[in-house]
Amino acid sequence: MTAKAAAKRVQSLAPTSSARPITQISTSDSPRRKSGVGEFDRVLGGGIVPGAAILLSGEPGVGKSTLLLEVAARAAKEGRRVLYVSAEESVAQVRLRAERTDALHDELYLASEVDLATVLGHIDQVEPELVIVDSVQTVASADQDGAAGMPGQVREVASTLIRVAKERSLPIIIVGHVTKDGNVAGPRVLEHLVDVVCHFEGDRQTALRFIRALKNRFGPTDEVGCFEMTGAGIQEVPDPSSMFLSKGDPEAGTCVGISMEGQRALPVEVQALTIPTNAPNPRRVVHGVDSSRVAMVLAVLERRAGIKTSDQEVYVSTVGGVRFSEPAADLAIAAAVAGSIKNFAIPRDVSVSGELSLAGEVRPVTQTAQRRTEAKRLGYAQTIDDRVGRLQNAIEALKKQADRAVTDRRRGKKLTDADIAPF
Repeated sequence: MTAKAAAKRVQSLAPTSSARPITQISTSDSPRRKSGVGEFDRVLGGGIVPGAAILLSGEPGVGKSTLLLEVAARAAKEGRRVLYVSAEESVAQVRLRAERTDALHDELYLASEVDLATVLGHIDQVEPELVIVDSVQTVASADQDGAAGMPGQVREVASTLIRVAKERSLPIIIVGHVTKDGNVAGPRVLEHLVDVVCHFEGDRQTALRFIRALKNRFGPTDEVGCFEMTGAGIQEVPDPSSMFLSKGDPEAGTCVGISMEGQRALPVEVQALTIPTNAPNPRRVVHGVDSSRVAMVLAVLERRAGIKTSDQEVYVSTVGGVRFSEPAADLAIAAAVAGSIKNFAIPRDVSVSGELSLAGEVRPVTQTAQRRTEAKRLGYAQTIDDRVGRLQNAIEALKKQADRAVTDRRRGKKLTDADIAPF
């Protein structure tokens, strides 16, 4: 059948509104509205767009419900009516958490429902300006066969909620479970249906939490929000720089690298501990950095910089539980390991940033200029990066700065910016 013949079988309908040139369409009808949580707004691109369907995923217990309860409470305090639908907890349990986190407000409505039709009834009755459904895998539709959480049910529930969001210009935030691999549970079409996909992550052994946008139809996907879990709930961390640095005098085997989390530059301290050993296979233990990159850096150190690592047990970790896995971490890892083996302490006002090639070259990394600017703003007098050329030059420069800092400290002199010559 030809396309023309197939078109004849489809009855056309008069459009409800005529098509217009794209240059004549205004975006003023869909202004962003602040959620009240600045770090969450940063990830969303400046706020919540009316009619947006937002999917928030994360590991169990990471704090998704706590974060969204805070978002709901702050939106309610700004005068917007919010409906929080909890399909996993009773309203009494949510109320107890709200009391603990000071999230009580008369404009925040709670409902504990697992039936989709009842959830839609609550939306009609409350007429909210923001809806939160926790979670999509625990709500079921009577029009679809199967138990809640089955692919067909998840697709039906999500499709219905998104349709309501678009028809009423009502933003809806949906919580999604994740699999063991960290992916959103359920059919992949779920991520295609929504407008924004955010992932809430963090080690439950530490208080630090990050939220990242994996998909965003209304803004960038390279922004990161930073939070800290406390006894009083979740707190924003607008400037988390100090959380990833140790205190006190510098020690041998420590080095500060500049990491980029979205558009935000963060100083991350990398620590290395080396112990001589006669074992044929020395231990390599890492935390917060990529193990394969550490193995490569150790090989480059031995072959290109003349620092023997094959007879050393090597332990590499970051401070604060942050993950520093981008190529820019190479030079920080190499400097920390070299400092541990050669026993020199890199001054705290020196940072490094660079990728190592197998030939021993220090290569430039993304957003180099922004890393330098942010490092200077945070008080780092000098950043050693690709301008040094080779790894051996970088280590020699760091060793000189370490020796100079020791000498000045013994003389009681404070190291200033003018003491550090450009590399």
